[in-house]
Amino acid sequence: MKNIILTIISLLLIHCAGEKSYPVIGTIIEIRKDANEFLIHHDEIPGFMMAMTMPFKLKDSLDINNFVVGDSLHFRLIMGKEKAFASNLKLVGKGTIPNHDDMWEDEYSPLSIGQLLSDATLLDTDSNLVSLSQSDGKFRLISYIFTRCPMPEMCPAVVVKNQYLAKIFSSIPEVEFHLVSFDYVYDTPSLLKQNYSSIIDSYPNLKFYSSYQQLNDIFKLAGESAVSFWGIDENDIGHSLRSVLIGPERRLLKAYEGLDWRPELAEKDLKNILKTYSY
Repeated sequence: MKNIILTIISLLLIHCAGEKSYPVIGTIIEIRKDANEFLIHHDEIPGFMMAMTMPFKLKDSLDINNFVVGDSLHFRLIMGKEKAFASNLKLVGKGTIPNHDDMWEDEYSPLSIGQLLSDATLLDTDSNLVSLSQSDGKFRLISYIFTRCPMPEMCPAVVVKNQYLAKIFSSIPEVEFHLVSFDYVYDTPSLLKQNYSSIIDSYPNLKFYSSYQQLNDIFKLAGESAVSFWGIDENDIGHSLRSVLIGPERRLLKAYEGLDWRPELAEKDLKNILKTYSY
């Protein structure tokens, strides 16, 4: 356990070296008391981040009950080495809650454990069309990211968790890890290759896929995986975090939700499942 934690922390430091602070203006979209966080739609943070909707962890000393959905806030975003959090929150009135149209929700319903994922075709980092069915016969952990996500505990942490797992299962050819970008406008295959070339070279069982111009396929795959994203065309991105483990027939076996799922849990699940399948 100690070695796992140290590995993750050391890899995270690559993504976020040093602590910085940024002024933020945003509106509370959702209050998550159990996680001590707000889901906030924020304006562009100059020099750091586009306008987005994303969760912000709060300092424990803040009374979350003093805020309601729709509150407009000014605050400081503190970027730590491992996590980011909102500090010095000031209520400045009421903001406008954006109405994002999750246009795939009705067509592509989230699957339950035991159901089969549909086939989907994306682009690998060499711009080749690759269908999910081409890796049938293998166990695959599918995670969703986008390259412009700067928050260390979100997409960068998802990449790190997959690196850890790819290393653990590097000697088992029946297991792969797929990192899929849902940013079908910006994240081209060449950009993924440029951003993650060292990871691609180091982990043959870790695959990056682009949804560039593959709208129907990414909507289908993400929708069936119960992953939400929005604002791609408006350059005002928000998204949920969820990774799904599928079996050789694309059967949904496990799902890992939110910011805080730990890779050692997925490691344990995979090892137990491999025993069941006699690998």
